Amino acid sequence: MKAISYEMYGEPEVLIYKTVDKPKAKDNEVLIHIITSSVTHGDIRMRAANPFLARLHSGLFKPTKYPILGFECSGIVESIGKSVVNYEVGDEVMAFAGIRFGAYAEYITIQTDGRYKYGALVKKPSNISFDEAGVSPTGGITAIGFLKDLGIENAKGKRILIIGASGSVGSFAVQIAKYYGALITGVTSTKNIQLVKSLGANEVIDYKKNDFTSSDVKYDMVFDAVGLYKKSKCKKVLTNEGKFASVSGSSKSGDKALELLAELMEKGHIKPVIDKTYSWNDIVEAHRYVDKGHKVGNVVFRVTEEL
Repeated sequence: MKAISYEMYGEPEVLIYKTVDKPKAKDNEVLIHIITSSVTHGDIRMRAANPFLARLHSGLFKPTKYPILGFECSGIVESIGKSVVNYEVGDEVMAFAGIRFGAYAEYITIQTDGRYKYGALVKKPSNISFDEAGVSPTGGITAIGFLKDLGIENAKGKRILIIGASGSVGSFAVQIAKYYGALITGVTSTKNIQLVKSLGANEVIDYKKNDFTSSDVKYDMVFDAVGLYKKSKCKKVLTNEGKFASVSGSSKSGDKALELLAELMEKGHIKPVIDKTYSWNDIVEAHRYVDKGHKVGNVVFRVTEEL
């Protein structure tokens, strides 16, 4: 099968096209013919080995353990393992690849037993496209996990500040917080103010014009969806019992997040924001774009034209 690999860490040009063996589904796995993947900041960090800890996961000097990037995808089930009962050949699905990555390829195997570390999948909501499904698992799972850590399920009428509200995680977080009835203030740049409002934010702060960390407004929750702030920096805007969470940390509430995401998408509460779409031959250009750090929402990487 065709795949995109990297044999050294570095700039986008380290990504190369290869032919590799097509995987086979184990007993608890499904084999997915991938239609769409994405380019996330996670892919960028692994490719560039930034932070250095990425090397401990993929290989100290070269990415020998997991040479194919891609955190998420959508596609069609081509075959199933003998222990799989909830999926059939032909099912349309969206999947989170987990720590093995591998979605920059024609095919991927994903476990069906719910261990998110090694991947997770759900049937694709009927009202979203393969492109939308292919860019949703990573940002959606991340947003749900951290918001649950903050207590979003009991947030009706409470104030939440979402930093980076126009990014992948942030755009999902705004829509999820709206679903739970929170009063949302989004933080973004000037050009994305209207977008964040359209996602459900009650108020939007332009971080280029206002220092939201010194505001007199107090929030019950602060979620840093870009990982640039520490709790100490946001302490002034938190209530006495206010909670803080950042994507620079780790969430304890990830289980079943993909199932909840799919449910909310099916019911029309969440629609992923798509910035740009790149074809199979444009992966280097796609990585260059995301490298700039200005993407809005999600970047589609189309592996296969829709079947």
